[in-house]
Amino acid sequence: MDIERDGYVDWKGKKVTAAKQRGVVGATIVCLVEVLENMVFISNASNLVTYFHSFMHYSLVRSANLLTNYMGTSFLLSLFGGFVSDTFFTRFSTVILFGLIELTGLVMLTIQAHYERLRPVQGKGPSSSQATMLYAGLYAMAIGVGGVKASLPAHGADQLDHSNQRLVSTFFNWFFFCLCCGGMLAVTIVVWVQDNVGWKWGFGISAIALSLGLTIFGAGLPLYRHKTPVGSPITRIVKVLVYSVKNRKASPPEVNVNFLGGKSKSRFRFLDKALVRDGISESEVEETRTFLCLLPIFASTIMMNCCLAQLMTFSVQQGLAMDRTLSGGWKIPPASLIAIPLVVMLIAVPLYDRVILVLVRKFLHKEAAVQPLTRVGIGLILASASMAAAAVVEAKRRGAAQESVELSVLWLGWQYLLLGVSDMFTLAGMLEFFYTEAPHSMRSVCTALSWCSTAMGYFLSSLLVTIANAASGRFGKHRWLGEENLNESRLELFYTLLAVLNLLNFFNYMYWVKWYRG
Repeated sequence: MDIERDGYVDWKGKKVTAAKQRGVVGATIVCLVEVLENMVFISNASNLVTYFHSFMHYSLVRSANLLTNYMGTSFLLSLFGGFVSDTFFTRFSTVILFGLIELTGLVMLTIQAHYERLRPVQGKGPSSSQATMLYAGLYAMAIGVGGVKASLPAHGADQLDHSNQRLVSTFFNWFFFCLCCGGMLAVTIVVWVQDNVGWKWGFGISAIALSLGLTIFGAGLPLYRHKTPVGSPITRIVKVLVYSVKNRKASPPEVNVNFLGGKSKSRFRFLDKALVRDGISESEVEETRTFLCLLPIFASTIMMNCCLAQLMTFSVQQGLAMDRTLSGGWKIPPASLIAIPLVVMLIAVPLYDRVILVLVRKFLHKEAAVQPLTRVGIGLILASASMAAAAVVEAKRRGAAQESVELSVLWLGWQYLLLGVSDMFTLAGMLEFFYTEAPHSMRSVCTALSWCSTAMGYFLSSLLVTIANAASGRFGKHRWLGEENLNESRLELFYTLLAVLNLLNFFNYMYWVKWYRG
């Protein structure tokens, strides 16, 4: 069966063979839902470190690691969500199911924030029951986030005519734009509510927004076309790999070279040996080959996301130690600094899609100004620049603090700006690349690689924090990242380390891009 053409059904289960005009409407609904979904996610991801530290009374480093572990788990579970979507349910059903799980976690955290007896008293850490409730709510949210983020963008792109690559590319541009809109609402409104009105109201607003998003998404059911699950892609890949190893000494059978994809037919030729076993098809071998070709690109983006984790942890703590007062006496919540790159991205996405691409097609007769892999590369080099800027600003902040002067929090704008634009290029490029290059039968799983890269970046951040503290504590006078007092830490050295590692990773990425393009 031609999965791309025949693998879609309408809401009544009838076959559809092409995206109609209504498919654009369905994709638009998905983008609107993403505004609310990401508002909920970013409002908590950008500020939970404050909740952990100030209300649950965990140490600074423990709070930072707790957040990065939560974020990493959320994105890593997108692989599980993608697996469920490709194997058992339609992407529509997966979004609804995992969205309800996320909503359950939000309700649990709202209840804990509302009742003081469910939180630790001042000066003490949480009891076992209080910690259990926190972790249960937190990781119910993580499970839900993983499933929604794996399935929602793939479901939106499914609504479109895949023969029109320009239309698919435009969808991912505007999906990212709506993602930024949700982030802007989160860091300007919801974060302010969390810091000034109370976390019970902050969590409550998130629960209401997610409920509204799921309602809007469900209302679009008659307009969607749904991808029919075709069984477990992971099982097929494992089967091909196992029989390739078992038959490693056998001569592979004659392969239909016209069937194989152009740039992948010369890669991983050992997989052809799986065809010696009856029941292994050429399509299954090519599916495995295509997936394996994507993995080096995926691995090369992890280091950038390690930098992104700093915006949610140590950058927030930097903001708390700086002068956040503007004219009129209004104080900026540190987590709201993310609004700086979001404003730039909200301007840049329409400019790129509606002005730059139009001019390029008019004068250069090219369909796209920047290919997905090039966009990712730009993002990676900007990540290194952002960490270099962060190191300079932190050194300046510490110097001012030693003279009892508070540096303006607006100095953090440089690292937020550079890393925010880096995320725009990297994430939008990865979503489009993994979706369009993926085998048709596993687009949810491959789209999830974009989020999985973020997960691995957050886990890597926790690991690097631990290693940096252990090494600096053993060989230096002070640990780079102290438990409580940021002025006694050497955060600028940690940022410098990240800048160097990201620069080395950029050259590694360029090698694999050249390899992939053949």
